[in-house]
Amino acid sequence: MHPLLTGLTPAVADAAGPIALAATENAPDTSGLADFLRGFFGPLFLVIVSVVAIFFLFTREITRFAQFIILAIFIGIVFYVPGIIEVTARAIAQAMGVSTE
Repeated sequence: MHPLLTGLTPAVADAAGPIALAATENAPDTSGLADFLRGFFGPLFLVIVSVVAIFFLFTREITRFAQFIILAIFIGIVFYVPGIIEVTARAIAQAMGVSTE
C-alpha cells in the first residue's frame, strides 16, 4: 500500500490506490526547481534593488533609502538562505522551552 494512504480505512485506500500511484508516476521532476528559480530571479532581484537604491540616493531621500536597504537585506537573506527560517524558528522555540524533536 502507498505510504500516504496507510491512515485511511481499507475500503478508501483500495479505491484510491491506483489513482495515487498514477499521480506519483506522472509527476514532474522538481528536484532542481528551487535552484533554477533562485538562479533566475536572484540576479533580477539584485538589479531591481540596485536601480531603486540608486534612485533614492540621487533624489536624496536618505530615510527611504535606509528603509529600503534594510527591507532588501531581509528579503535577500530569506531568498538566498531559505534554511534560515527553519533555524530561526527552532531557536525561538528552544528559547521558549518548547521541544523541537
